[in-house]
Amino acid sequence: MGQCYGKARGASSRADHDADPSGAGSVAPPSPLPANGAPLPATPRRHKSGSTTPVHHHQAATPGAAAWPSPYPAGGASPLPAGVSPSPARSTPRRFFKRPFPPPSPAKHIKATLAKRLGGGKPKEGTIPEEGGAGAGAGAGAGAAVGAADSAEADRPLDKTFGFAKNFGAKYDLGKEVGRGHFGHTCSAVVKKGEHKGHTVAVKIISKAKMTTAISIEDVRREVKILKALSGHDNLVRFYDACEDALNVYIVMELCEGGELLDRILARGGRYTEEDAKAIIVQILSVVAFCHLQGVVHRDLKPENFLFTTRDESAPMKLIDFGLSDFIRPDERLNDIVGSAYYVAPEVLHRSYSMEADIWSIGVITYILLCGSRPFWARTESGIFRSVLRADPNFDDSPWPSVSAEAKDFVKRFLNKDYRKRMTAVQALTHPWLRDEQRQIPLDILIFRLVKQYLRATPLKRLALKALSKALSEDELLYLRLQFKLLEPRDGFVSLDNFRAALTRYSTDAMRESRVLEFQHALEPLAYRKMDFEEFCAAAISPYQLEALERWEEIAGTAFQHFEQEGNRVISVEELAQELNLAPTHYSIVQDWIRKSDGKLNFLGFTKFLHGVTIRGSNTRRH
Repeated sequence: MGQCYGKARGASSRADHDADPSGAGSVAPPSPLPANGAPLPATPRRHKSGSTTPVHHHQAATPGAAAWPSPYPAGGASPLPAGVSPSPARSTPRRFFKRPFPPPSPAKHIKATLAKRLGGGKPKEGTIPEEGGAGAGAGAGAGAAVGAADSAEADRPLDKTFGFAKNFGAKYDLGKEVGRGHFGHTCSAVVKKGEHKGHTVAVKIISKAKMTTAISIEDVRREVKILKALSGHDNLVRFYDACEDALNVYIVMELCEGGELLDRILARGGRYTEEDAKAIIVQILSVVAFCHLQGVVHRDLKPENFLFTTRDESAPMKLIDFGLSDFIRPDERLNDIVGSAYYVAPEVLHRSYSMEADIWSIGVITYILLCGSRPFWARTESGIFRSVLRADPNFDDSPWPSVSAEAKDFVKRFLNKDYRKRMTAVQALTHPWLRDEQRQIPLDILIFRLVKQYLRATPLKRLALKALSKALSEDELLYLRLQFKLLEPRDGFVSLDNFRAALTRYSTDAMRESRVLEFQHALEPLAYRKMDFEEFCAAAISPYQLEALERWEEIAGTAFQHFEQEGNRVISVEELAQELNLAPTHYSIVQDWIRKSDGKLNFLGFTKFLHGVTIRGSNTRRH
């Protein structure tokens, strides 16, 4: 489906998205893919050419391709199978409301949100503006306050100066349009001077006239900032330049000529072999792990946003479209609803999420690659959201019985509705389905989060985590061994200097913007002591992630035996509650965790103590 927009930092927003079956709106053409619950029709979006760097959310750029009606040169062969329309036929339909939204729907405030984002004007009764109507740059994740800013906007002129270079015409020879969106279009261009003289690039042109709110202006500013800050990864679209004049903003990027991943999925009839799917997923995980380490969450991962550099079958992919992306600080939770309906994570709809939302989206993409259909489907956006929140993916129908157990486990560990139980992108690269001893595994930002928590934990909690780590198999310790090695231990130990050096080694401007380097302050206790691999394992494991494993009960049982021998001690209800930072009114929660026979933690108490107790609350961004 299309984009879902929310007001910056804290608005619920979604809408019924599919066209009215009465014919009031256009619908996407049927997919040639085999049904498995629901086929994979192309995601509706704004008109565009078939392969490019983004115009707004999903634009791409293919030189020599007419924008209308086909993205392929006259007489050229389309990679799509017979009867399948190219990208322009999968444009975003106008959307119509047939009835009011039911109260439980996360989409119920979409009209008011869009009206505010469009500058206070009400959308035409019964319709929602097309994708892109939420802002010229790209999305609802702008770091701009709404509330007071919205009410004041009408009283002061908008500042549409960005501080970008103003000599676009002198530097680039603009070519023909190759894609068009609601708030901008993409053209090819030839560099006239400088380091890249003679190179053909893609230029995303965003009209300043369409920037009608402070939020939409901030969207553009943030997109350029992220593109400029992220650098150095082979699967990331390359940013060259940003210019402006009185009328437009020009974002100059690498030209990708190989088309979208979505088009290749359709060309294959919807399904990849496991080996071919692995080649795709490894590239996706690699670039997402890089973004997450830098403190950037993409928030719109889907096949349309991965482009191939050339039409060669083995061409590498590039991640594009950072219009909905944002910097995220350590321990921060975001709360604006953005993304694309089929790929949106449950916690996004609950408006409290972090980087794990990207992992869910990768799970949806993997599911599609392996079986050719979407795991969550409905005729309306609200229906899709209900499916995401309540339904389980189908792993029973064909072709799943013929898919390897490792591949199914891989997808299930991504599509876990509890975000705490999902693998990270780096952990996924060490999963048995993808494991390759020759592949270099990147540093995982999760390590820093978990070690930080461990250093703040009580002695009893540390003993419990040590017992848990001793129950892991050598196979399950592989990821931890690789991460420990990346910290470059000295004589088998790591200290604050090792963690600091590792962050510095992988640092970009994005890491400074997202304040990831603040983890160094949280790890200050390691300035005065060292940590060996055994303690590192205790510090860097997540009980929640382990609970998602099929053999969790076996692990927990073995861990409890170690705990009985090395850490279990007499503890009162009051002391246990204080260990968990519970108020006296919640003491009753832990009463049945203690054995009456000897006053020590029982097996239930041990497993619950590992997880801790969460009394509802949120550390979300507030404006």
